[in-house]
Amino acid sequence: MIDASLPAAGDDRLAELRDAVEALGGQADRRAAEIEELRRLPADLSSALIDTGLGRAWAPDRYGGLELPVLEVLDALEALATFEAGTAWCGMIAATTSLLGGYLPERWAEEIYGDPRAITGGHAAPQGRARPVDGGLAVSGHWQWGSGSFHCTWIGGGTVVVDDTGAPAPRADGLRAPFVLFAPDQVELLDTWYTMGLRGSGSTDYEVHEAFVPEGRWAEIVGQVPVADGPLYRFPFFGALALGVCSISLGLARRALDEVVELAADKRYALSTRPMAARPVVQAEVAKAEAQHRSARALVRDTVAEAWAVACAGHPLGTEHRRLLRLAATNATTQSVVAVDSLYRLAGGTAVYESSPLERLLRDVNVAGQHAMVAPRTYELVGRMALGQSTDIAQL
Repeated sequence: MIDASLPAAGDDRLAELRDAVEALGGQADRRAAEIEELRRLPADLSSALIDTGLGRAWAPDRYGGLELPVLEVLDALEALATFEAGTAWCGMIAATTSLLGGYLPERWAEEIYGDPRAITGGHAAPQGRARPVDGGLAVSGHWQWGSGSFHCTWIGGGTVVVDDTGAPAPRADGLRAPFVLFAPDQVELLDTWYTMGLRGSGSTDYEVHEAFVPEGRWAEIVGQVPVADGPLYRFPFFGALALGVCSISLGLARRALDEVVELAADKRYALSTRPMAARPVVQAEVAKAEAQHRSARALVRDTVAEAWAVACAGHPLGTEHRRLLRLAATNATTQSVVAVDSLYRLAGGTAVYESSPLERLLRDVNVAGQHAMVAPRTYELVGRMALGQSTDIAQL
């Protein structure tokens, strides 16, 4: 096992990450209309995103990754989302997939994440078919939700190992469902990302045709024991993804609160002589939205902190910790959607214009809320477990 040392919370790299996120966020906020029209990040902003280090935030320190504690990265993503959600989403996908640095064989982890400008992405659903060939796998497949793929140095895709007839057939060594990594020139990016929100994430469809993946350039996220050791690699991959999604949503709710508080100081409803801030209904709705945001965020932080303490003590996270992480992430996303929706309606006609940040916040948070890791049906999964019912927890 690799002994992956963890930087202290006060590490200079953490301060640099925070400063870089703040600078990038300000640029992205000012250029939100441009980002949305392009439907992906402009080249200079994607370069600035890479410069922040989010692309290697959870990659092992031994390869030059930041290997930062979970909460520190979630805070950075939440802060970035208060500026522009598409940019934050690209950062979230990059940070989450950098966990693969702890799962890949050393040779590939070093080659991929040893690059100071490494940024990875992809979709883990097993939509590809991987056929064993000499020296590796030949992969064909079509995936959706390729967030940030336009600027990725490596693009991944979930697969199922098949035989020559195309039927699922694990390899002799047991390889069954690897998440494989492609070089960008092996991937065709499709122009499909026409959406209500998160337009800047560039989450387009992509596909490969008989792409050769050399031996070991993959990880089996479900069931594989990480190669790297350390608290970060005792966290579940899909749990980290869900937490990343909810952090974006929490950032959007925070921004919506700030926008309405600022608006309420001067705005008057039609035929009213009082500013919004003086109206009891506005006061009550703002208080409710703030409670929804703060309580949901607190549950996430408490749940992550408890799980992190277990991981730091050298123990793997049990099923209950994994369940609670998904519950907290789903609740935070759901409450953020509710809060932003209520604040949007509170703002009245002002919010319907594209010039209003609330219009964009409403669209972005509702798209984030559709993510499979935090969609409302996740409540069924964690509820079944709480009730002791038989449950498939493979992707927990």
